[in-house]
Amino acid sequence: MSDAQQRKDLLELIKQACMGGARQAQACAQIGLSERTMQRWQHPDGQCGDRRASGLHERAEPSNKLNAFERQHAMALLNGEEFKNLPPSQIVPRLADQGRYIASESTLYRLLHQAGQMKHRRLERAPQKRSKPRALTATGGDQIYCWDITYLPTQVRGSYFYLYLFVDLFSRKIVGWQVYDCESAELASALLQDICARQGVAAGQLVVHSDNGAPMKGEAMLATMQRMGVAPSRSRPSVSNDNPYSESLFRTLKYRPAMPVKPFENLFQARRWVTDLVHWYNDEHRHSAIRFVTPAQRHAEQDKTLLAGRAAVYEMARQTHPERWSKQCRNWRRIDQVHLNPDIPQTKEPETIKIAA
Repeated sequence: MSDAQQRKDLLELIKQACMGGARQAQACAQIGLSERTMQRWQHPDGQCGDRRASGLHERAEPSNKLNAFERQHAMALLNGEEFKNLPPSQIVPRLADQGRYIASESTLYRLLHQAGQMKHRRLERAPQKRSKPRALTATGGDQIYCWDITYLPTQVRGSYFYLYLFVDLFSRKIVGWQVYDCESAELASALLQDICARQGVAAGQLVVHSDNGAPMKGEAMLATMQRMGVAPSRSRPSVSNDNPYSESLFRTLKYRPAMPVKPFENLFQARRWVTDLVHWYNDEHRHSAIRFVTPAQRHAEQDKTLLAGRAAVYEMARQTHPERWSKQCRNWRRIDQVHLNPDIPQTKEPETIKIAA
């Protein structure tokens, strides 16, 4: 709010602008003032006062407010033996069936809020707001690993083997795996140490992304990562899209024709099957997301030469028979960056165009 003198000065400036040929609306817009406000300041009572509520006045209490006795009676009813475990949305209909009316449903909710009783009364943790995991970008191999655990069926109903699988985000190469008969943070930490040793991962080089399962958050796993200088990254609970590369990899492996129809008899059979599967995936499978090269070729940076050769072949074919090409050659350019949970840019609203006076 402006004081009376400032308002008089602004009105004088607007008056001078209008006398000089400017339109009143444009003159008001130049100083950030609406015509309606200016008209209110020019009220015929001769006062230039701002009659808006100052915010310092206390809000008047409603005339139909419950008095102290009625509030006490309502709270005694809400906390009584009959209704202590029910919300007002369930209490009000029951009272109506009994021919009783105490207060409206919204009033009962308001009383509970004021008394601090609209909270969890049991021992479980209250719902927590989960934020999207931080955006990660890989520009080369051995920078970001994604890992998860999936079930492999056994011949005993309700019993499973567990496939631990680490995949490199940039190259899609399976850098480490193991099959165990239980889920354990100790086993996962031992596997991670073995992978880092084989891949030559230095401290501060690697980020490992996973979900919030017990093996991922176990003390042994966290201590191992801290000791090795590996940064953790967690997805939100029950949000598979936060760890899409591991989920997609599991689907690729389990929907292959080589997946056994019958359950695995023992750990040796399961591990032998996974060994053949990983060999196929890393060394034979042309991955569609990395320009149809194998993950092993991309991890070794051999895809640069392969993709350049493919582009040369297509360009030569186009020059030989240009009439057969209605569009550009197929895109064989190398993908240099891979993003995990990228931030989605928000669309900006169009700016208001200001017309100068």
